[in-house]
Amino acid sequence: MIDSLRPVTRAVTYTRWLHLVMATVLATVFAFVLPGLGRLETPAAAWLLVAPLPLLAVLAVLPGVRLSEGTQAQLLLFPRRRDEEKPDVVPAPSASWEDRRRTALWLVLRYELGVVTACLSVHVPTLVVRLLRSADGDRPLRVPVTGTLFGPQWWYAPLAPAVLALFAAFVVAAGALLARAARALLGPSAAARLAALEERTERLLEHNRIARELHDSVGHALTVAVVQAGAARAAGSPEFTRQALAAIEETGRHALEDLERVLRVLREDAQPLAERPSLTDAERLLAAARGSGARVTAEVTGALETVPGPVSREGYRIVQEALTNVVRHAGPVDVFVRIAVGAAALELDVRNPLDAPDRPAAGAGGGSGSGLRGIRERAALLGGHAETGVHEGAWRVRVLLPLDDLG
Repeated sequence: MIDSLRPVTRAVTYTRWLHLVMATVLATVFAFVLPGLGRLETPAAAWLLVAPLPLLAVLAVLPGVRLSEGTQAQLLLFPRRRDEEKPDVVPAPSASWEDRRRTALWLVLRYELGVVTACLSVHVPTLVVRLLRSADGDRPLRVPVTGTLFGPQWWYAPLAPAVLALFAAFVVAAGALLARAARALLGPSAAARLAALEERTERLLEHNRIARELHDSVGHALTVAVVQAGAARAAGSPEFTRQALAAIEETGRHALEDLERVLRVLREDAQPLAERPSLTDAERLLAAARGSGARVTAEVTGALETVPGPVSREGYRIVQEALTNVVRHAGPVDVFVRIAVGAAALELDVRNPLDAPDRPAAGAGGGSGSGLRGIRERAALLGGHAETGVHEGAWRVRVLLPLDDLG
């Protein structure tokens, strides 16, 4: 019994009833213009459900009507929803003819259901009063709208609460129907939902890219700084210490520049991609690795400035991650770096020996493997491939990136 009365005690039931009744404003205007429509006892009153429909179709074309209807629906059909709770209806102007078509259907449904609800709201209380007065036997029962007369009966009294209960059930059902229609007709279309999903996916991909940038840039700088500081302390040489501090300063400055650029992106300040380092800046990676004690031999062939921007920037990060692995896991060992720009592909090759005394191979263990996985992911995104592992007695990172489709 209590559960059956719960909808009547909910505030949303009455806000939805108000939303339905408000739709009769247009019917009232038409009743004033054509007075015969206002007398519901006349056959002409049926036109009240039909006459405003052309006007509703015209109103649906206006973009602001959808915004207004969506705002009303959000406030009255879903009053307890908050923006952060992802409401069912997001108010927005019509952006396409599909939106206008769905707005027209919404206006017609709201109007028709609202007129019926308003009519019942006026005449059901009148009928209840007449039932109770006719139950006393002092006057006949005259049914509203139709005007039909019935003789007094005692059982009219228990019929009155049943009529009220049916009316309450109708209001609850009509409000629920209107709320469901609002989700379908005033909510985002399938195309809009797909566009929102694609936008969210793009944001997630961008967040992953930024996280990878921070890992590569800041992780490289911290690794080089830690290794150089440890080597300077162990060397006990003022000259070596001076060089190590200079290398730490230079590496830290570049890391701060990268960090500032990434933070500007996170703050949605548009920054040109050209600000990201590319292979033309590879010399600073080699200098940082040499400053940490690694003996770097570099071989660069081809014109680095001709490499397309996306490939050059990702290639820089790949070389940076490979050198970071060497410094972190192998220490001051011999490192061979080859950057070769060909007609159809860019080749990146970084190697360090496996037989360095008391040193593990770079990438052979002691890490989470996220760096090598990032290298493979970068290569795959550009249509290339990466090979990591032991090759001819050395640990090798070799990446091929196509150029012919990006030039």
